[in-house]
Amino acid sequence: MTYLIVENVSKKFCRNLKQSLKYGVQDIITEITGTNRNSDKLRNGEFWALQNISLQLRPGEALGLVGANGAGKTTLLRLISGLMKPDTGCIKVRGRVAPLIALGAGFNPILTGRENIYANMSILGLSTQQITKRLKDVIDFAEIDTAIDAPVQTYSSGMAARLGFACAVHIEPDVLLIDEVLAVGDIKFRMKCYQKLAQLREQGTAFILVAHNPHVVLNVCESSIYLAKGNIITSGNTVDVIRAYEDDLNMVTYSESESIMYLPAKPESESMGVDITSLCFKDNQGEIIPILISGQPANLAINCQANQNIDNLNIGVIISALSGQNERILYITSASDNNLIQINRGAVEIQMQMPYCCLLPGLYNAKLYIKQGVQSLDIVQSFRFAVKANQVISQSLFYQPHTWKVTNTSS
Repeated sequence: MTYLIVENVSKKFCRNLKQSLKYGVQDIITEITGTNRNSDKLRNGEFWALQNISLQLRPGEALGLVGANGAGKTTLLRLISGLMKPDTGCIKVRGRVAPLIALGAGFNPILTGRENIYANMSILGLSTQQITKRLKDVIDFAEIDTAIDAPVQTYSSGMAARLGFACAVHIEPDVLLIDEVLAVGDIKFRMKCYQKLAQLREQGTAFILVAHNPHVVLNVCESSIYLAKGNIITSGNTVDVIRAYEDDLNMVTYSESESIMYLPAKPESESMGVDITSLCFKDNQGEIIPILISGQPANLAINCQANQNIDNLNIGVIISALSGQNERILYITSASDNNLIQINRGAVEIQMQMPYCCLLPGLYNAKLYIKQGVQSLDIVQSFRFAVKANQVISQSLFYQPHTWKVTNTSS
């Protein structure tokens, strides 16, 4: 049995609002009169958001959708959920579909949370009697029992999102469409969401999961589709799809990185005693590494010009990821390593030697500073560098260098 069949589906849009409204009126007239719309042709100003997309989804399957912003992932989910009609092709759905695309978007802000539960779940296909039977479970899951009879307009965005998620999962759908909406609430609530999704899947619910975090897709979905500019680039085993996606993503990433960064020399009157003149990564033979590789050695080379002999220097390195939420990944200081640095007057190279690079593939930003006590002597706000891998390691949050050993314990 197949819950979902998408056959050669295409969808086009027009970026010009006035032109889009005009085309909308024309399309309504052609539908009323039954004339041919020529939906497979682009009109002036239109573009294909999706083109010739086909997929199938069976009970208990989890399909991942990956791709950059604007690839067409959310558009595809909206077509499957019935929020929009495709211009070409057809979509066949067996059973009840629950879209988790914009949590709480359909709530009436004037109505209470309780009233919105009835309105929202009835739209998703439940009768009043069925909703009443599940009402307590929805309220308990959303953890908003003290505010359930207050207008939704008084809710925080997190409260409304939790209520929207609770409504969607408690209709017990056959197909669940999830579009980057699992990061609601605190870590405890997110864990409860994942547990509920696992329970639904065991009962036969099928999933389509959109996520920009590759390790989430790898851990949840056996098969995936990689979309780019409305077209399927590749599909199949999730590991292979994620590898293709990361390779394409990192081709852009690498072009934005810097093999070596030179900094302009400062007049001695403006110097605080030591100035950073260049930054790069080197291997153990002293050769510059343009792109780091996860699991391989790398040494951050900080070239400086010292105007005097200086001791008790503290070197700080703050590394942040430039994808996702730009979160801090590492904060390393020589002082925390009990290694205050001494340099002599002249040109000097300070190396932070890493036996292994433990960063995942991607683009990163390093902020560096040199301090003596609390006084800042020099600082570099942004040094971009890229990391790649020789294998798919996105199922991890970091790379752990390791070896395997077998010991014979028999007597």
